[in-house]
Amino acid sequence: MLARAKIAATSMALLAAPVVAAACGTQGIQVSRSSQYYRGAVLFRDHCSGCHSLSVVGAEGSAASIKNRVRTDGPNFNIRPENPERVLYAIRNGGFSGAIMPENIVLGENAQAVANFLAAYSGRQAQHVPATKITLSTK
Repeated sequence: MLARAKIAATSMALLAAPVVAAACGTQGIQVSRSSQYYRGAVLFRDHCSGCHSLSVVGAEGSAASIKNRVRTDGPNFNIRPENPERVLYAIRNGGFSGAIMPENIVLGENAQAVANFLAAYSGRQAQHVPATKITLSTK
């Protein structure tokens, strides 16, 4: 009876190990499926996460340090806020430098969905520095 219990426990552990291992380090999409931005989140994860970081979709494509940066590392959207017009420009033109990002990586309604999603979720971890009012002399 003891041998059967050991076999059963070992079998359960072996069956559970891949599930636990698969869950480690993966964040997944944290946008509700009923959200108007969910489709854009999925498209961003599928087409943009290799080069850009955005924690709300579990994307870690940007360099964490300038020391380990490579040419294909795109902006980190956790700290860089965007608006739909800039995102659409980058999608259509291959980023702002045109050197690495493929042009038209998503098209039409898909491009608009990514742009709206990024506008809503980018820049949420940006540091906000207090502004100092400066008065210039008019002399």
